[in-house]
Parts: sequence; structure tokens; C-alpha cells
Amino acid sequence: MSTAIPDAPSHFIKDIINEDMKSNKHKGRVHTRFPPEPNGYLHIGHAKSICLNFGIALEYGGKCNLRFDDTNPSKEEVEYVDSIMDTVRWLGFDWEDRLFYASDYFEQLYQYAEHLIKTGNAFVCHLSADEIREYRGTLTTPGRGSPYRNRSADENLDFLRRMRAGEFPDGHCVLRAKIDMASGNINMRDPVIYRILHMPHHRTGDAWCLYPMYDYAHPISDAIEGITHSLCTLEFEDHRPFYDWVLDRLPVPCHPRQIEFARLNVNYTIMSKRKLLQLVQDHLVSGWDDPRMPTLAGMRRRGLTPEAIRDFCDRIGVAKVNSTVDVALLEHCQREDLNKRAPRVMAVLHPLRVVLENYPEGQVEWFDAINNPEDPDAGTRRIPLTRELYIEQDDFREEPPPKFYRLAPGREMRLKHAYIIKCTNVVKNDRGEIVEVRCTYDPGSRGESGRSVKVTAHWVSAAHAFDAEVRLYNHLFTKENPAEEDDFRASINPDSLQVLTGCKVESCLASAAPGSRYQFMRQGYFCADLMDAAPGKPVFNRIVSLRDEWAKIAKKMTIA
Repeated sequence: MSTAIPDAPSHFIKDIINEDMKSNKHKGRVHTRFPPEPNGYLHIGHAKSICLNFGIALEYGGKCNLRFDDTNPSKEEVEYVDSIMDTVRWLGFDWEDRLFYASDYFEQLYQYAEHLIKTGNAFVCHLSADEIREYRGTLTTPGRGSPYRNRSADENLDFLRRMRAGEFPDGHCVLRAKIDMASGNINMRDPVIYRILHMPHHRTGDAWCLYPMYDYAHPISDAIEGITHSLCTLEFEDHRPFYDWVLDRLPVPCHPRQIEFARLNVNYTIMSKRKLLQLVQDHLVSGWDDPRMPTLAGMRRRGLTPEAIRDFCDRIGVAKVNSTVDVALLEHCQREDLNKRAPRVMAVLHPLRVVLENYPEGQVEWFDAINNPEDPDAGTRRIPLTRELYIEQDDFREEPPPKFYRLAPGREMRLKHAYIIKCTNVVKNDRGEIVEVRCTYDPGSRGESGRSVKVTAHWVSAAHAFDAEVRLYNHLFTKENPAEEDDFRASINPDSLQVLTGCKVESCLASAAPGSRYQFMRQGYFCADLMDAAPGKPVFNRIVSLRDEWAKIAKKMTIA
């Protein structure tokens, strides 16, 4: 098989692959894999790995496997498996018929373990976990060999087979690779490769009570599947010598090359699955798909598009050094994508009733509105105007401050697509609160091509408006790097969610399909909630504001 080198911008991983192609290494094949552990939902950091692994395969005309590294049944669930597959598909990638599990190879992994014992490269150790840590040494002092390190191969094989048969309890003994206790790389100081765990597996049931460690199963799984380039994040760089050590000592069908790249870190975000799980278990969020979560399921429910996420991953590039990306870039990618596709509609989130005193009672007038000026195929819709309507409370001030150009007593403002109106009076309740604004309209100002005023505002007809719930989401954390806090939960933003009820929206939104996206004029981009929205019960999540407002909010919080 011969694959052409793509004519596209390069980075260091593609440079390595290009050299392999020129030398005909792997006979021109490019075969990658995305290997998640099914112990949680995928987050935005995983999106980079997904896009890189599947993207490299597509670019070189190769293949990419989806493989679950399911070697720890104590933390794995079918729910996570299903979610991961759904998320990869949602991002736009297809593993075709190449869905694998490390558990597919449990028997072969075990046979390779016996091979390591027979060749003097592994031994059964009865030290406790604490003793193994003590014997391992430190970064500045060498380790000490286990007292069980020099057993005969026959003794080790006997113990390993009894471990597999379930004769010993959890923690009684482990299988360790025999490498070098004085190595400068602590990962090479006789690492554990098998442990006893009497726990059923989500795929193999009770067939096994002996499970391989990730660092042992991963390189072998790569080799079995014929992977050519094993792409992983930088924290595995120190593990690469063990990756190669395993493959060099086993009769595997091929030897993939492990290449490390910088992981994706985003500010105001937590990327630890353990901490994300803690948020869920402590009910600090509504679940893994809470729209404030950095999980891809949460982002999907909030309304982010897979196209914008892929664009974001492409823009941040592939580097060798870890860094933190500003979340504003992700929001910018969303705005750019949604600006091209989201229909413009009018929604009043904090309604204030307006009565046009000189507009005929019972009259309904219809106006043409462009759905999306960025999309020539989006067409138009008809919007009604009646004597009573709603505007935003912030669009009116009884005593306007300096540089306030919206509606006020004696002042004018244009209604989007319709007429110019002028405030003549206000109506207040017993508490002195303004509940209604009285205005007149200028019949000669129809359309925005007529007489001009400084401000144009969105509105909805009171007779045609539909009540909706709107959820305004903001960053879940107030600290730029919550992971560095003593307790990351202390930096949770108390204003990360604001729920507005009684919002007034155009009637066309009453039956908005779950997942449909819109630009609410002057408010931001919104999505009908995937779980709670239903015909006649519109519920919208704010995806992102029309501009970066968080920078101002964060600056104020820092000053305070």
C-alpha cells in the first residue's frame, strides 16, 4: 500500500509520518487509534486527541481504531462506553468496523505475561503496595530489588497460574516486570504489570480476577492491531521506554512508534476525570452532561457545534510543550460558526409591556424579517405587530443616565423591522415599579430604510409571544486555574447558571426542535435544550454571548 504525503500545513507529528512514508516504513501504512478508558465522559481535552488521531488517518488515507482500554473494572461502566461512542460519532468521526477493547486481548496478554516469565523478564512479587513504593526509591535515590525478584521461572509461573485461578485475595501478590531498580526513570523500576482484582468486568463478567495494568496492555494492544503511530499526551513521555521495552521482549506482530504531544488545557476549566466525577457525585452539577461541564456531552447539550470544536482543535495546533488555551478562543470559534448558520429571532428575556396608544385595537400588521443575513438561502419569515408588545426592561429608563440612547420619556426608539415609537407615559404598580410603558408610533417610519434614530431594539407582539424558560450559563469556576486551588470546589462560580422564566419569544420558537440553534438578537446564541425542551414547552440554553463579556466580569472579580 502506498499513501501520498498530503500537501497541507505540517507539524512535528506529520513530519515524523512524512519521513516514515519516504522510507516506506510500515510499507506506507498509517494506522492510528483513539484509546479512551471507559471510566468517565470525554471532555474538551479529549477532543484534541480524537481530532488528531482520526484526522491524521483521514489525511493520509489510513485507518483509525476506536479502542477501549478497559483494564480496570472497578471504575468502568457501560454508560461510559456508550457515551464515548456517541460523542466520537457526534464530532464527525467514524471508526467503521474497527471497534476494539483491551479486554478482547485478555488471553493473549496473559500468554505474553507467561512468556516474560519464561524469558526471565517478569516475576511474582509478594510485597505490599506500600512496600513496593518504599523499595522503588525516589527521583534522587535508586530503588532496591524485591526479595522475590530472583525466583525461578517455574516458581513464578506456578504463582501466576494460581493468581489467575483465583487462589489469592486482592493485593496478595502482583506480577512485575524485571528491568532495572537503579534506572533514572522511575517507571522502569520493575513496574507492576498484573494485579489481582476479584471484580466482574463489564464485558468478560467473572472470567478473570487477574487484570493487566494499562502501561502493559496498551503497547501490546497497539501491536496486535497493527498500529503504526501511537499518539498520546505528554504525561506518557516517561512511559515510552517501558512501551518499547515490552514490545522489544515479546513476539508481537509489529512495533508501533509512540509519539507524545501537548495535551489541551483550557482556563477556568477542570480536566481531571476524577474531579469531574466528584462534581457529579457531590451534586454540584446536574450530571456529566450539565451544560456548564467541560465534557463534550455537556457542550453538546449546551448547544456547541461539533464543527466549531473541530475548528478550535485545528487552531490550537499540535505542540510539544503543554500550555493553557484561553476559553475565549473556543467561544470565538462558536460565534464564527453560529453566525453563518443560526437563524436570527427575537426573544425578550426581561419583558416590559409596551402599549402603542395610537395603534388601532385588534389590528395585526405583518413584517418580513431576514432569517440570517449571512446565509443567502435562509429566506425570510413573517413577524406580527399589534397594539401591545414586549421590549427588554433594560431598553427603557424613566431617568436615563448619560449616553443612554434607548427609550425614555419623550424619547424615540425603533422597533426592529417595524416602526419608530416614542414614550409618552409610564404606568407603575403600588410599589412604584414600572409595569407598562405608553408610547405612540410613527406610521410613516415603517421599515429601517425610513427616518433614522440612534437605537433599534428587538421586541415581540404580546398577542403572539410565547412563554419560554431561558438558562444563562457562565463559566463553572471563577479561578483561571481551579485545579491549583487547595479545594477546587471552593472556586465554583455561584453565578454559573441563571434560570429565567416568563421570557417572551417569537411564536415560531414554541415548537423549536431539541438541539436547534438560534441567535437571539442582541442576546447571544441559544439552543433548545436536548433533554427538557418539548413542543409547547420551549427551554433554551445560552451557548455563548455575542461578544466576550467574561473578560470584563473576571477583571472586576480580580479587582474586588
